[in-house]
Amino acid sequence: MHSGNQYTEEYTSKESDKNNIAAWRQYLKDGFSAIKADFLKKPNNTHLFRQHCKLIDRLLITIWSKANIDESCCLIAVGGYGRGELYPYSDIDLLILLPDTVPDTEQSNSINNKLETLIGLLWDIGLNVGHSVRSLNECVDEAKKDITVQTNLLESRLLTGETNFYQSFLNRVNGTLEKPTDIANFFSAKLKEQNNRHYKFNDTAYNLEPNIKESPGGLRDIHMILWVAQCLNMGGSRLTTSSNTWALLTKQNIITPLEARQIQQHQRNLQLLRIRLHFLSNRREDRLLFDFQNELADSLGYVNTPRKRASEQMMQSYYRSVKFVSLINEVLLKSFQQMISTTPPVIISINEHFESCDQLLEAKTAGLLQQQPSSIFEAFLLLQKHPELKGMGATLLRNLQRVKRLVNRDFRQSQHNKKLFIEVLSQPNGVNHALRAMNRYGILGSYIPAFGKIIGQMQHDLFHVYTVDEHILNVLANLRRFAKPELKHEFPLCSQLFAEFDAPHLLYLAALFHDIAKGRGGDHSELGTIDAIRFCKLHRLPKADGELVAWLVAAHLKMSSTAQKSDLSDPAVIETFSHFVLNERRLIALYLLTVADIRGTSPLVWNAWKAKLLESLFNATKHALTNQLLYVQQAITTRKSEAAERLKKFGLSAQSYEHLWEKFGSSYFIRHESDEIAWHSRLLTPHLNTNQPIVRARLSPSGDGIQVMIYSKDQNDLFARICNFFDRMGYNIVEAKIYTTEHDYALDSFIVLDQSGKSVSYSGLLKFIEVELTQKLDKNCLLEPPLQGRISRQVKHMPILAQATITQEADNNNHKLEIIANDRPGLLATLAHQFLVHEIELHNAKINTLGNRAEDTFLISAKKGQKLDALRILALKEALISEI
Repeated sequence: MHSGNQYTEEYTSKESDKNNIAAWRQYLKDGFSAIKADFLKKPNNTHLFRQHCKLIDRLLITIWSKANIDESCCLIAVGGYGRGELYPYSDIDLLILLPDTVPDTEQSNSINNKLETLIGLLWDIGLNVGHSVRSLNECVDEAKKDITVQTNLLESRLLTGETNFYQSFLNRVNGTLEKPTDIANFFSAKLKEQNNRHYKFNDTAYNLEPNIKESPGGLRDIHMILWVAQCLNMGGSRLTTSSNTWALLTKQNIITPLEARQIQQHQRNLQLLRIRLHFLSNRREDRLLFDFQNELADSLGYVNTPRKRASEQMMQSYYRSVKFVSLINEVLLKSFQQMISTTPPVIISINEHFESCDQLLEAKTAGLLQQQPSSIFEAFLLLQKHPELKGMGATLLRNLQRVKRLVNRDFRQSQHNKKLFIEVLSQPNGVNHALRAMNRYGILGSYIPAFGKIIGQMQHDLFHVYTVDEHILNVLANLRRFAKPELKHEFPLCSQLFAEFDAPHLLYLAALFHDIAKGRGGDHSELGTIDAIRFCKLHRLPKADGELVAWLVAAHLKMSSTAQKSDLSDPAVIETFSHFVLNERRLIALYLLTVADIRGTSPLVWNAWKAKLLESLFNATKHALTNQLLYVQQAITTRKSEAAERLKKFGLSAQSYEHLWEKFGSSYFIRHESDEIAWHSRLLTPHLNTNQPIVRARLSPSGDGIQVMIYSKDQNDLFARICNFFDRMGYNIVEAKIYTTEHDYALDSFIVLDQSGKSVSYSGLLKFIEVELTQKLDKNCLLEPPLQGRISRQVKHMPILAQATITQEADNNNHKLEIIANDRPGLLATLAHQFLVHEIELHNAKINTLGNRAEDTFLISAKKGQKLDALRILALKEALISEI
């Protein structure tokens, strides 16, 4: 690059005023390209920031000079630009400082007109400018009213204008933070601002697509430290760079030289990621989207290994950085709070080792943790037992970081420490907070090494939106919610069962280990079970307790899989599941863990439909466990009896629907609940041999969604027509019961949800479904081809390997077809079309969507219930894989 003024003049001196914009645009383009090329050749964050600021500074100074703005005004860089930390596509924040008094109206109008022209010019050139125009008094007034403005003004550089005027500006702005009360108010407001920002990201940095700048542990948390440090040093030299700040904090013994090196290392890592992300996306993009993770990892030199993708390694590096930033942010803000406080600390003794200092836990002696490592667990236990404590104090936190290496093999083998850990899990309150704190401070991963391996481990299934460790802690938090009486309205049954469960700590252990083997290769349930067994034995849990924990880890996917993939109206399914769980204690524990697990994957995966499925499976299994031998026959007898009672209330005698039930066949009563039987019977008694399709819709009585019944003479393309109809309506089919009566009528029942998973409660839609779907079932109506919907952005970059598995049912001619694929509009209709082409008879369908992942299960056979031969199975599998 040319030197500053020479480079600018080369573009501008030859150009007329009319062509200045084009010249300046070219200057900006060439300069930016040179900076980018220089960075990609030899990445250096500080050099890029410096060069980028110089490029923009020179251009702005030149344009300001050309605009002939009044000499009494100043052009000031503020915010990140003022701080000298200008990312490739960040906004350029400017303050145009006006004098408080302008001699006359004409001069005032002249200044305003020139400034309007200037700002328009900057946008025309292609600069993303964020600007404010204020007088000195207005700056001070706005700073006092708005914490964001005040923060912005603290980070300023004079670009051009009267130096003495700018110095007056600095003095006045700094003066807003002269008094101890001003500093205390600033700190309080910034802390509230940070807490609100963290809340927007669910108080976690461990999303799979985090925001490098705004997420907890991101760059903004570093800026928070810098702002408060600067605020506390207003009487001395102004802090304009982060390196100055870390050096000064080290000099003042607020952080150690090691901590200063670590924070700068992690800061550089986050800065580097953000710079490269801007270059990759060609825009101001601060989210580590899946779209960029693979390419970003490649640009940083990561390569795939047999165990981990390059992008996974990069993201783990990111999570390590945000974890440290979060920790140092907490430590330093607590230290600053002590410095800011104008009143003596209130110190209350807790026991011989610990005390409360302004409601923060501190050790009475500096060397306590070093001399007695077991006091590490004692500290977490005290936080649980003393709810008045707001956390650990800065000194204790720093000491904890210095001695956490003592949580080693000897520490883990200590019977006293093992007892303390189980005691932490067994407390009536604070279990979630204690384990999250242990994880945040690096203790949990050291005490349970298997947990340490999954910290920051990504999950590429697109329905888990958190890392493995964060998901595990979310599951534990969900279990804890069941224990809180004030939250029992969320899950009444879970709250009741949890309150009656005799050993909640076993559920917490199962939660800790259920996904602990993710990312190792192999079945994570089996590998996690081995870890759980070893842990329980080492901690001398009673044999029965250890067996329950191990069984829960091994079986943690079984209940959700059964509920979402099997026909729960089939008594045989319930009977099989009851044989699996064996007793009610296991059933309760598995139900609680399953609900907590599904809710911990993503805010979007859980819905009322899944809640009802699990609750139905729980209640039916509980009933089956009381009399397993007679359950199937009892269930059928009960259903008929309950349906007859309901029909009696509508004035229908047994004689009126006797012939209908006969034609339905005995299998019908195995496949349908009493409520469905009564509904079907009431509607179809007058229409046993109808020539016209009958479609009826109602709000599902069992929970979320709409239930739709179709009764029609059987036809090959019936399922395909129905799927097409709901696809075009924008509705998801979540369950389909496909049944053929003794007299060859199709009696199909569907549960549908809208795309957002919300239920619908207005009658107009139900009538629409009945009328329009009836028309679509007319044989004279052309069968429409399946929709070819677009797959989501995330799926494009994290594709799921399509799988089609077909297995023979043990006791009949049916086959179970299981599909795993990327979800997209039209997927089910596409599958239905292939069933039609290959002359497949469908008996049942369970449609399960987990984020962007479809896991659908179908019970199929050849026509007339005949068995599929090997060649047809192979042909069907190949066709399905090709389509999906």
